[in-house]
Amino acid sequence: MNKILPRFIVSAVLAGLLAACASTPDEQDETRGWTAEKIFTEAKAEQESRNFDRSNKLFEKLEARFPYGRHAQQAQIETAYNHYKNQEPLLAFAAIDRFIKQYPAHPNIDYAYYLKGLVNFNEAQGFLSSLIKQDMSERDPKAARESFDTFRQLVTRFPDSKYAADSTVRMGYLVGALASHELHVAKYYYNRGAFLAAANRGKYLLETYSSTKQVEPALGIMALAYDKLGLIELRDDAKKVLFKNYPQTTVLDESSLFSDADWWKPW
Repeated sequence: MNKILPRFIVSAVLAGLLAACASTPDEQDETRGWTAEKIFTEAKAEQESRNFDRSNKLFEKLEARFPYGRHAQQAQIETAYNHYKNQEPLLAFAAIDRFIKQYPAHPNIDYAYYLKGLVNFNEAQGFLSSLIKQDMSERDPKAARESFDTFRQLVTRFPDSKYAADSTVRMGYLVGALASHELHVAKYYYNRGAFLAAANRGKYLLETYSSTKQVEPALGIMALAYDKLGLIELRDDAKKVLFKNYPQTTVLDESSLFSDADWWKPW
């Protein structure tokens, strides 16, 4: 009996410690007993104070405890916004896509698309900043394209959305930026003697971004590149279109076409 008693006491003590450890998180959880509205309000307050990590923890508790209420639905998109502001694009995309998939008819679904466009727009800033440095030949404009596509989807599906006007402005900016990228690559190829690649890139710019100011220099590159390749008919066709639309053009002069003018500015 004396040998069993100490073992029993040790077991009891361990069990007590385990129970204490298990209960500690609940006992220390300040949100214990809070309503969904209370948690949501506190999470929004943390968000406004830019305490995004703390805000997301509260939104997570809200979703876990009240998964079927309107507050839980809104918590998902608020979490995405927090990740966006906290410069965590992958987490923001995941939260947005989950929201869109689960609540395609939600009253704020237009905002979800707008936020997704903003996340990609923010990611595109690295690409857009390279325009200023005129060093775009190796930049990937994927984020800019995806941002444009998302804003276009928003404007098309929700033309009356309060986010449609801003989305349209951003689309115009992105179109100019993407056209500038294509123009730079065309010039890059031309300067290295890859004249067919340069002409093809100019042609792609014309077909894809026909409403931008980059069309004029693109036609110039096409005419010059076709001339280098001895493709006289294609050269003359490019010149004909160029002079018809830009009678005072100077882009057939290489020194003008490849000057340090602000061709890269999309605005």
